[in-house]
Amino acid sequence: SPSASCCSSVFTAAAGFTSDPVTFSVTRFLAGLGIGGVMPNVVAQMTEYSPRKIRGTMVTLMFSGYSVGGMLAALLGKGMIESYGWQSVFLAASLPALLIPVILKSLPESMPFLIKSGQIDALKHIASRLEPGYQPQPGDQFALPAGDKAGDAPIGKLFQDGRGFSTVMFWVAFFMCLFMVYALSSWLAKMMAGAGYSLGSALTFVLVLNFGAMLGAIGGGWLADRFNIKHVLVGMYALAAVSITLLGYPMPTALLFVLVGLAGASTIGTQIVTYAYAGQFYPMAVRATGIGWASGIGRSGAILAPIVIGALVAMSLPLQQNFVAIAIPAVIAMMAVLLIDHRRSASAQHAEDEMKHMAPTALVAGSGTTA
Repeated sequence: SPSASCCSSVFTAAAGFTSDPVTFSVTRFLAGLGIGGVMPNVVAQMTEYSPRKIRGTMVTLMFSGYSVGGMLAALLGKGMIESYGWQSVFLAASLPALLIPVILKSLPESMPFLIKSGQIDALKHIASRLEPGYQPQPGDQFALPAGDKAGDAPIGKLFQDGRGFSTVMFWVAFFMCLFMVYALSSWLAKMMAGAGYSLGSALTFVLVLNFGAMLGAIGGGWLADRFNIKHVLVGMYALAAVSITLLGYPMPTALLFVLVGLAGASTIGTQIVTYAYAGQFYPMAVRATGIGWASGIGRSGAILAPIVIGALVAMSLPLQQNFVAIAIPAVIAMMAVLLIDHRRSASAQHAEDEMKHMAPTALVAGSGTTA
């Protein structure tokens, strides 16, 4: 993750020094590779180290930084461009590289890697931090559960143990959700300006979109820890379909801002909760691989969205039709999540294993209470 973050920051800064479209595109592509490498790994690692009862909340709280960054970009970007030129935005975006030494010092290594490489002392240190009551002993050993041990082909393992169809459904959900996210991020301000709103109001819509995303991510994670995360996601995608569709109809500005916030919560926020679900679905050994493939497939939707919606805007279609086009992927994503077999998820199987281990204990405890 630190190396991917460094790659993203360095090439983002390099984009500010380019003078032609080709070089600019190359630096943005390389920066995108870095960002794409960071996301699956941080979600996988946060899932590993989070207590099961609050795992969804922890992952979405961590990932809500994405939305905070989006709000800061909307607030600061316009002023920086006017005062210092467009290059200043890319130079400022490279500042996270300064945090890499802190990340290297404080971020623990992945547990499967430590177990595989036999770093027992590091594992004892992490275990004592996670469980203050744990007292390391010289003979302590650490091992992964059988289902979490990687084979020779981790990509192939995404399709083993009955996970194949659900893996494809995750890919569909990621594709559709990122399509919505980038369609709104790229064209919301333009479509609202075309509908008669001032440029200032149109840019404020982007700020509200990201604020809603932050609330949606944290709230969605909180709900996912208390209810079935699959059902929570289905509800969030349904909310996305309704709120985005309603954006195309005339209404008071205050109500429109509420709908934009709901759209942010149910698109960007839902994408973050979908990451959390993928992290809980796959076993530890292939968790980063599963999230990485889903995210990579989803990026195709992110690439297509600005092009497709841009073509629709250029056709001068009614505003309602443009927003319906963005809302349709929410319905498809909702159906994809509904078709995911939650029984095959690592979290459900771990819960089932715990119940099996608890059953004999309950039997023994109850055997001495016969009348």
